[in-house]
Amino acid sequence: MKTIRILIADDHKLMRMGLKSLMVGNDDLVCVGEVEDGEEAVAEAKRLKPDVILMDLMMPNLTGSAATRVIRESLPNTRVIILTSYGTSKEMSDAISSGASGALTKDVDTAELVETIRKVAAGGTCISQKLQNMSKEDELTPELTEHQKMILASIVNGRSNVDIATEFGISRNTVKHIVSTIYGKLGVASRAELMAVAHHKHLVEP
Repeated sequence: MKTIRILIADDHKLMRMGLKSLMVGNDDLVCVGEVEDGEEAVAEAKRLKPDVILMDLMMPNLTGSAATRVIRESLPNTRVIILTSYGTSKEMSDAISSGASGALTKDVDTAELVETIRKVAAGGTCISQKLQNMSKEDELTPELTEHQKMILASIVNGRSNVDIATEFGISRNTVKHIVSTIYGKLGVASRAELMAVAHHKHLVEP
């Protein structure tokens, strides 16, 4: 049985520990190193030449997609599995275009993680069904107008309807109507839901 050498790249120590623990009990999987940012991932990949890298999509210094692109150009035999919390269509597109062979959500269970590592190491590709579903939901998000996006950004920044009316020089009733329209387009019923969806779908600039 061929041993699959794995490098873990994630900026959260608990996440790295969790991924290592999921591999315990599988004799063909061995963690050869761990790093906490994209630049370290590139350097350690070149030094260790692992079979598979578990790569966080969002990391400091160099994103997972950017690091993956550099690694795949230098080490074509090293395969990369992207890990993400969200799974928007843009993230999936970035991951695949960078050369990643697989993509999983960070709450992946042991069986799916191990199966994906083995499949990717053998030359296959795998995007989890959960991520595919999340990506489809993102693609179905109705388009907001530029004005609605501006109002949404104000809501996410904690401004009240009164503040928004003053900021944009419109009446409170107009603000109420616009907010109601945004609620309808995004399928939410409260400001809390609206803010959660806005962050999840990256509808406003951070």
